[in-house]
Amino acid sequence: MKLAFHRLADRELNEAAQYYEGETPGLGLSFIREVERCVQLILENPHGGPVIAGTVRRRFLRRFPYALLCKAQSDTIRILAVMNLRRRPTYWVGRE
Repeated sequence: MKLAFHRLADRELNEAAQYYEGETPGLGLSFIREVERCVQLILENPHGGPVIAGTVRRRFLRRFPYALLCKAQSDTIRILAVMNLRRRPTYWVGRE
């Protein structure tokens, strides 16, 4: 399967990594690696994780208060949001 990030999810990923790197050098890279680990799990099992709305599933990151929201399509996994769990929970609704 192919992987695609929604443009806003890509922005969220970069902003979070920059924030963590600014807090502690190396922590931004740790965040990116954890996202990559989680993406690999999603690619291995696209229908894993709880459905939270329609066909959108959630996968929690370890160590960071974030989750990846994704949608499995015919041949693509689409990451809709790199969601900060301490912010508005439904801000991503409407992304495709």
